Amino acid sequence: MFQLIAAGIGAVGQLAAGAAQKKAADLNAFQIKTDKVVNKAQALQMSRARRDEYDLATSTNIAAFSAAGRDVGEDRSVQVFLERQKELVGQDIGRIARQESMEGMKAELAAMAEKRRGREAFTASLFNAAGTMAQGIYQYQTTRTK
Repeated sequence: MFQLIAAGIGAVGQLAAGAAQKKAADLNAFQIKTDKVVNKAQALQMSRARRDEYDLATSTNIAAFSAAGRDVGEDRSVQVFLERQKELVGQDIGRIARQESMEGMKAELAAMAEKRRGREAFTASLFNAAGTMAQGIYQYQTTRTK
């Protein structure tokens, strides 16, 4: 009878350990997804800061060109300069967006992998518990018939 009780306790412990691993994995996956949201917000802030920096620099450049007596609306070299600055800020914002997108995909994959790890740990605990119970029953049957 002791073998059955010991097997039952072992099986319950294995199930509890598997459930705890699954819960921990689910919490880790949630944290990864939370980090993804934070990274997206940071990317938006970086894009906005870059846009604000561009707007300020453009205003400053236009004022400097005007103070130097250059007609901002007619001077082709000024227009080319301003267009190039606009192109550069667009590239910077595009890089920020691509980086955030790659980080987001990486986070999604990490969260999925973590959830899968938890499910697999729980499934393994079910098989281990079943094996422990089967071993306990076998030992009980073996010692009982002697």
